[in-house]
Amino acid sequence: MDIFGLIGPASFYGFMAGILVLAVLTVTTRNLFHSAIFLAFTLIGVACIYFFLRAEFLGGVQILLYVGAIMTLVIFAIMLTAKMGDPSIPQSNRQRLPVFLALAALAFLLVPQIVKTSWKVVESLKTTSAVELGQALMSEFVLPFELISIVLLAALIGAIAIARSDQ
Repeated sequence: MDIFGLIGPASFYGFMAGILVLAVLTVTTRNLFHSAIFLAFTLIGVACIYFFLRAEFLGGVQILLYVGAIMTLVIFAIMLTAKMGDPSIPQSNRQRLPVFLALAALAFLLVPQIVKTSWKVVESLKTTSAVELGQALMSEFVLPFELISIVLLAALIGAIAIARSDQ
């Protein structure tokens, strides 16, 4: 049974519209902490879309990595930055109108193309289990996996150094 057989197209698109509303709130809210919370809910919504589309592993990774780790790091960075509450720092972007005009033009160009596209439905996809993926990461792709972990560790150390440099 496909996704539309379970929840129906209207509720699926309604859920996607809710994610878009959260994304707009993320970039338009003046309070940086509230923006981070809206971003976390947006990322949870994206994970739910993955679950609806039967990509459970991607949904789990989305929640663990982005919502769990990255958003925790972002919220800690916001809370550790003492100058964020300073009234002399501008809390708003002055380029809202050009950005919204560019987005409207992009939507004007893309939406008709998306509607006209005939989306092919593939009935049988080769599925990869989490065990197979883990075995591939620890055998064939172990070097890129370790290099990415070193880059992330360096970024974390750099963020700590930047946060402590004010003192």
